[in-house]
Order: sequence, then C-alpha cells, then structure tokens
Amino acid sequence: MPCGLWAQGQSRWADSLKVLNEQIAKSPWSTDLHLRKAAANLELSQWDYAIEEYNQVLQHESHNPAALFYRAYANTHMRRYELSRRDYEELLGYVPRHMQARLSLAYVLQLMDRKQEAFDQLNQQVEMTPDSAVVYAARASLEREMLQYEAALYDWEQACRLAPQNADYVASQADLLLMLNRRSETLRVLDAATARGINPARFNAYYMKCRKKKAGK
Repeated sequence: MPCGLWAQGQSRWADSLKVLNEQIAKSPWSTDLHLRKAAANLELSQWDYAIEEYNQVLQHESHNPAALFYRAYANTHMRRYELSRRDYEELLGYVPRHMQARLSLAYVLQLMDRKQEAFDQLNQQVEMTPDSAVVYAARASLEREMLQYEAALYDWEQACRLAPQNADYVASQADLLLMLNRRSETLRVLDAATARGINPARFNAYYMKCRKKKAGK
C-alpha cells in the first residue's frame, strides 16, 4: 500500500478510536463498543491496548469467541505464544469447528517448535473440512518444513484442485517439485495452470529454472 493511503487509513482508525473512547465514557459497559475499540487497536498495531479490551470483555463474558480469538491473535503478534495457545484451545473447546482458530493454533504450535502437535491439528481440520483448499495448503507448508515431501506434494495438488485459480498454490507446488529436481512434473503443473487461465507471467521464474535445468541436464 502506498505510504499516503496507509497514513490515511491509520488516521481514520485513530479517529474511530477517539469516537469509541467517547462512547465508552458514556456507556461504560458495552460488549460491542469494547470489541469495536479493540478492533481499532488491532488496526493500529496497539496490541497491548487491544488485549486490555479483550480482557474486560472476557471478565464479563468468559466464553466470548471474538474476544478469545483476537486476544490470541494479539498475543501472537507480541510473541506470547503460550498465552495464544491457551486462548485458541479454550475457544476450540467451545466451538470445535472454528476453522480459523484451529489453523491459528497450528501456526502458533509451529512457532513454538511443536510441529507434531501442529500437524495433528491440521489433520483434524482436514477431516472436518475436506473441501477447504486453505487447510490443505497449511498442511502442505508444514509437511515441507517436516521434510515430508511426497505428502506435501499431494496436499498442494489437492489445494490446487480445490482452488484452481490460486497462483500461489501452483507456485508452491512448482517450487517443491523443482527442489526435488522433477522438472517434467513441474512443467506439467505450470502448463496446466496456464491452461486454466492463470497468467503465465506469474510463473516466469519457474519456467526459467526448468529451462536452465534442461540446458545443464
């Protein structure tokens, strides 16, 4: 985003925050107002202020899903991973099919270097939402990190099948195939993507790597 547009956006959120503070002063307790103020704090990267708002909400509504989710999100940005993990797990205890919470929990567990636990969460989410490209992509990324390359390739293939116009998924699949020196498969994946209508310019770097490998054999 251009600096000018970013500054305008920040100014609007700051103005919103001022209005919300005035409204809260008149109505000291309103879940909606506190959640809206916390959202403005998040937009301004005021993580601790947002957490304070979510703490207040949870003091009155201990199971509020938005407060639990976004408090965990804010704590992740502050690298307080254990606190994030607890909130995501608590939320999933109340709303076990909350896909974004489970994906976020898996991400936090990766950051904590608890990859097998993260993998278990993603496996569970795949079972619950087998038609979600995002979930397959998340598991593929972790599988690559865990050096489970064949499993990662399968999941990238599934992600591309479910979201055929997502160029990033195709690029990730091609990148892994090239790393494994499987040039012909890479070309098939790229050609199939361009045949589906994705701009081939998006894959120029991968096509060039394929040609270099062919020339060098």
